[in-house]
Amino acid sequence: MPETPPPRASRELTGTPAAFTDGCRRDMQRARAEADRARRLGPAGGVDTLEAFDAAFASLGEAASRASLARNVHPDAALRDAAEAAEQEVDALSTELSLDRGLYDALAGIDVSGEDGATRYFVSKSLRDFRRAGVDRDDATRARVRALRDELVRIGQEFGRNIKDDVRKLELDPGDLDGLPEDWKRAHLPAESGRVTVTTDNTDYVPFMTYARSATAREQLWRLYRLRGHPRNLDVLSRMLARRAELARLLGYPSWAAYVTEDKMIGSEGAAADFIERIARAAEARMARDHAQLLERKRKETPGADRVDPWDSAYLQERVKAEQYGFDSQSVRPYFEYARVKEGVLDVTARLFGITYRPAPDAPVWHPDVEVHDVTEGDELLGRIYLDMHPRDGKYKHYAQFTLASGQRGKRLPEGVLVCNFPRPAAGAPALMEHGDVRTFFHEFGHLLHHVLGGHTRWAGQSGVATEWDFVEAPSQMLEEWVWDPEVLGRFARHVETGAPIPPELVRRMKAADEYGKGLMVRQQMFYAATSLELHRRAPDALDTTALVAELQERYTPFRHVPGTYFHESFGHLDGYSAIYYTYMWSLVIAKDLFGPFRAAGLLDPGPARRYRRAILEAGGSKPAAELVRDFLGRPQTFDAYEAWLNA
Repeated sequence: MPETPPPRASRELTGTPAAFTDGCRRDMQRARAEADRARRLGPAGGVDTLEAFDAAFASLGEAASRASLARNVHPDAALRDAAEAAEQEVDALSTELSLDRGLYDALAGIDVSGEDGATRYFVSKSLRDFRRAGVDRDDATRARVRALRDELVRIGQEFGRNIKDDVRKLELDPGDLDGLPEDWKRAHLPAESGRVTVTTDNTDYVPFMTYARSATAREQLWRLYRLRGHPRNLDVLSRMLARRAELARLLGYPSWAAYVTEDKMIGSEGAAADFIERIARAAEARMARDHAQLLERKRKETPGADRVDPWDSAYLQERVKAEQYGFDSQSVRPYFEYARVKEGVLDVTARLFGITYRPAPDAPVWHPDVEVHDVTEGDELLGRIYLDMHPRDGKYKHYAQFTLASGQRGKRLPEGVLVCNFPRPAAGAPALMEHGDVRTFFHEFGHLLHHVLGGHTRWAGQSGVATEWDFVEAPSQMLEEWVWDPEVLGRFARHVETGAPIPPELVRRMKAADEYGKGLMVRQQMFYAATSLELHRRAPDALDTTALVAELQERYTPFRHVPGTYFHESFGHLDGYSAIYYTYMWSLVIAKDLFGPFRAAGLLDPGPARRYRRAILEAGGSKPAAELVRDFLGRPQTFDAYEAWLNA
């Protein structure tokens, strides 16, 4: 077998906008050529036909991944625009090929009865995807499907761009910063006017809402945060819902929710709705207790208060944890300096999974902030990871793992990118993280590991995080468990001034405090899940999205809707996840079950980790997710571990 070429995909993000476009179009030309070869070979070509089919969509995937990454992170606005246009071209070709009856017939006629299970699964899943795309519809229907899919790509880009580019600013008096950490205040010094500027970026917003004592200032920032994307995304969302509903009807489904849930583990929109209600009911009593504690705490500051406002929630939860559970979140921040946390994530995952991260300082990068590591096992190069970890103008505002290149055994090494917005280290001022930031780091790094370790499958279409969408969060959610273990944290969480490791007793208090608020968190997640599902279950004609979201918020959470705010206009998951935000909680149910063998053996015992790596991570999308779980646990998944966690 020829040697796999070294990682090189990042070079495409270091040239001119025109060069970037040319690179994407070369991949599109390769895709067309491989699709032509598959049609020409036909069913008689057997595995050769299948390899050509796989190569066609792999080439498209490479271009689509690079374009999505560049659109979200590149510092050059002109290149971001070129990436957005390239993404539209690539998606248009992908739609065209998914509706190509000749390509479908070539694949459908192949006899794979003698092939391995992964190949048989790949073919059956690909044929199902062709049918779901509308390949068997008449010419007029296929033409309309193609037009709708192209339009939805543009609408989705517009929706995300309106969120990303809408960074709002609030000017406050220095006194409004009372309660915030000193390092945060040093990074927000007053201007000549004497006022301090706070933005709606998460690095400002989350600490402010957690620690600021001024309820008036918190309310101002909270309201501003819920105006991101407004009013432009109100119309964009309406168009998105209308086009999705029309596309679903063309393909024979009563709603977009019915269409998009069909090929997930959950199987149907009704099952998704039932799952949301099951989780909501399970958390109801706990939510009520959590909220009662918040209201009791608020009455200490506002006697006679009859409700907790949404801008009070994070602040009051922090006060309850400090006063009733003996834990102040600020007390752990000095132990979570960014550089040490990063090294801790690398060290812990290397130990668990038997890999090494080797710095690659000469790798081409799109911004000086980006760090690059090659992932190795012994002398074998497994892939490359890029860490783009700090906020900047024009960059994606949340936290995610992006694909730069999908791996394939013998052909390409996987390259993945972690895109985050953690505090930036500055000269003489360490970047201190919240414990929640550390948890996010581990979570997103779990996706990166899945991408790299699963990036060596026979078929490109099964590479990396290629499982059903409602399973993809489970490996990352499970890795969050490591941030609660005193032994794990003791390896890297050291006081920024003294170097002393974090005391185990402090970790235990932190864990006990985290148990508080669980009911509120779960019900908030069910509000998000119900919002995403219900927006796509109802007829979009004359649908008042703001009224629906207000109704759902007050059904699932104890917080009233505030007129004049528009959460859904900046709910970015409505683009990518559409109706299936429930997948986060569905995956968490699985993650709690997967964690059992690790809990039993010890979190730093490599035994379960190596079995887990082989059974789940390395398998990529070569089996249905339920089979992957069964391969690791030796049984089907159950609800028991999640229920025990919720009721702990």
